[in-house]
Amino acid sequence: MSSLPQNSFALFQSTQAPEFTCYSCFATKQFLEEINKWTSQHGVSPLSWELAVKFLMARKFDVLRAIELFHSYRETRLKEGIVRLQPQEEPLRSELLSGKFTVLSVRDPSGASIALYTAKLHHPNKTGNHVVLQALFYLLDRAVESFETQRNGLVFIYDMAGSNYTNFELDLSKKILNLLKGAFPARLKKVLIVGAPVWFRVPYNLLSLLLKEKLRERVQMVKMAELRHHLPRDCLPQHLGGLLPLDAHSWNQQLLAGQNGHVDPVDELVGIPVDDTSIHTPGPEAMRPQELLTHLGRLQRSGVHQEYEELRKEQPPGTFHCALAAYNQERNRYGDVLCLDQTRVRLKRSDYINASFMDGYKQKNAYIGTQGPLEKTYGDFWRMVWEQNVLVIVMTTRTEEGGRRKCGQYWPLEEGGQEVYGHMAVVNQRVDHHSHYNHTTLELHNTETCEQRQVSHFQYLSWPDYGVPTSAVTLIDFLGAVKRQQRKVVKALGSQWTGHPMGPPIVVHCSAGIGRTGTFCALDICLSQLQDVGSLNICQTVRRMRTQRAFSIQTPDQYYFCHNAILEHAQRQGLLSISAVNLLTPEPPGVPS
Repeated sequence: MSSLPQNSFALFQSTQAPEFTCYSCFATKQFLEEINKWTSQHGVSPLSWELAVKFLMARKFDVLRAIELFHSYRETRLKEGIVRLQPQEEPLRSELLSGKFTVLSVRDPSGASIALYTAKLHHPNKTGNHVVLQALFYLLDRAVESFETQRNGLVFIYDMAGSNYTNFELDLSKKILNLLKGAFPARLKKVLIVGAPVWFRVPYNLLSLLLKEKLRERVQMVKMAELRHHLPRDCLPQHLGGLLPLDAHSWNQQLLAGQNGHVDPVDELVGIPVDDTSIHTPGPEAMRPQELLTHLGRLQRSGVHQEYEELRKEQPPGTFHCALAAYNQERNRYGDVLCLDQTRVRLKRSDYINASFMDGYKQKNAYIGTQGPLEKTYGDFWRMVWEQNVLVIVMTTRTEEGGRRKCGQYWPLEEGGQEVYGHMAVVNQRVDHHSHYNHTTLELHNTETCEQRQVSHFQYLSWPDYGVPTSAVTLIDFLGAVKRQQRKVVKALGSQWTGHPMGPPIVVHCSAGIGRTGTFCALDICLSQLQDVGSLNICQTVRRMRTQRAFSIQTPDQYYFCHNAILEHAQRQGLLSISAVNLLTPEPPGVPS
């Protein structure tokens, strides 16, 4: 036992009967053995003995329940974006110092910590739910570092005194109450909802909407005058009828002062690889669907267009020397749509092609954004597909629209057709026609190496000549079909594929490779983030995307469409509490892309 920590666990041993201490050691070893199987599989540092004890104490050393709690805690943190918290940075710092949430400086008679959430200080129009949850979990983590709190548990006071409906969000309240019981490593002794307004108390079954069944028995709704029946006056702040002077700002400020350089244990738990180099990782200003709906309602179309104009003014962070070289000019479909030197795809021979690597959500080089191939660049295009091991190509334009040539016919159109482009022979094996897109199965033959591969070509047909689609349904369904095919073919490769689990880059192109291409990629990134952590940031996504494929998202209508498309998807998935149908209005004609 010499390797055991000498602080909390030693204290725990000294306060327990010998037979229980023996059992607790056995349970901790069993817990660590199971959890560290998971950590080794996911490349995460092994869980420490001290953290293991914290989870076990929260579940009275029931190993199976503690393991369930560990994974619930980890998954909740990931889903809510409560990872790698920087308490000294905004907006988290301001939230921590707002006094909205704090842990009192006293304990109840049993030794339990007392946490206080003051609802009247929450203003949904100013602070997103995810920031509130980040602050709540951060402070509770600090409180539960105390062995005494681990042993004696936590009392949570949900103070609604002086609040009204404008301070309340059902979704946030539901998360706070349910997460305390089901996803936090502390014994929850009781939750006291104090001073609830009439609209909250009637009908009383509102609690049934908020709480999981096992939690209801520990939740009591009490009037402020009744609070002293549950806690002594010297354990209550003065504004709740007690004797305790409360300065939550000062308490939290002292906590923050001692947290410089503090590594939050959550980073050890959630299992996010530290070498994830994709630029599209969750940021602090991400919005949940309801918050996005409110944001869009506040800005309206004109405000979203203005937000896009601010993005458009930002200069690309790189150079275009290769794309501007005289000998490469004829390989650019449009003279003003160039690829950055820093992210361009380099061919092994002729080197230049108007194509850029673009990161996806938590995946470096998930896409190759490129222009619609010119007749003189067909060979370059197929060489790039071969060299980058591409399995799926996405085309979001027709070859001709409005009497204008948008893209060359760079693949054999009819089933059984065959064309040779440079040293690549391409055979059309099959065409599956769907209502809004065609899926063509192509076989590539490398005439130099005598190797062959299969590639899926998806062409979306329902993007109008001007503007954007009137509904996102068909485009998101198309995106889903593309993603399913990519997963299917990567899985079929098995051990032959040793790269990123999501597979090699997906080639995405329209005509210029920035408008519809950028819209498609932005939707994929945002919807992937929404699925993973429950929130997204369209502005951040587009800004970062434009640092890799310059000028991505070509018009303000395309940027506005991204917002409506995500809301439409959220509504279909049941993620919005009110209908967003009225927001999804047809777009006026815009700039072709």
